[in-house]
Amino acid sequence: MNKDFYAGHQAVFLDYLQKEKNLSPHTLRAYRSDLRLFFEFLSDQKIDVVDHAAITQFLAALYRYGLDRRSIARKLSTLKSFFKTLVKLHYTDDNPAALVRSPKTKKHLPGFLTFSQIDEGLAIDDPRDRAIVEVLYSCGLRASELVGLNQNDIDLNHQEVRIRGKGGKERIVPVGTAARQAVMYYLRNRSVASPALFVNHRGGRLSTRSLQRIVHKYLVRVARIAGTNPHILRHTFATHLLERGADLRAVQELLGHSSLSTVQIYTHLTTKRLKEIYRQAHPRAE
Repeated sequence: MNKDFYAGHQAVFLDYLQKEKNLSPHTLRAYRSDLRLFFEFLSDQKIDVVDHAAITQFLAALYRYGLDRRSIARKLSTLKSFFKTLVKLHYTDDNPAALVRSPKTKKHLPGFLTFSQIDEGLAIDDPRDRAIVEVLYSCGLRASELVGLNQNDIDLNHQEVRIRGKGGKERIVPVGTAARQAVMYYLRNRSVASPALFVNHRGGRLSTRSLQRIVHKYLVRVARIAGTNPHILRHTFATHLLERGADLRAVQELLGHSSLSTVQIYTHLTTKRLKEIYRQAHPRAE
């Protein structure tokens, strides 16, 4: 199929993702950026026909430019979704990316904080910041989920919070006592009237970028730079639950993952930790 045909249907694809898949603006920007890079490559190389060979050349160029396999796999995933959606919506019968194989990526084990690091990291005087970090760790939320919370999403009496996750899926997550108390104290001392649960100093809803700065500010005291983003608290939440004997499927529900295999990566972490404990404690381990 001609390059101009596909280039002209980018808006159809992005509109479908926004309305039917309810993807976040951040995710939509990533898809848009990947598609723009692909079509710019085709124009630069004067490639007019989009087929298996054109996509393979694009991936090879990304390798030459020094992109890592994970980034390349993500861009191929964007193309596969793009062509698959156009077929689904009956704009074409052709999917040139269907048989293109994704590069194998090394399985990345997410880091997590220890119990003592959590205790030290949560020694926060600011009521808002304390409530933010407590809720992230207590509920295992994504950054986007936390900044999207409204006051009426959290039921402090029943200690639970309603989360709107990826794809608009909702789930109910328990709120621990420490997080509940931190949120109550924050709200009692907050002077801004806003439906948002967490606001910035101007009274507007907290942004994801501001959340990242807040979490980094406190966790940098106890962890390396790579372990000071909001997502590390989500990883820590899952790992600590499994280390304390939580069921894998229960953790899957709490995290809002659609696939159990996504959660199983945490079992590698806990198994590694258990082996370390075993080697240190068992008299015949060595």
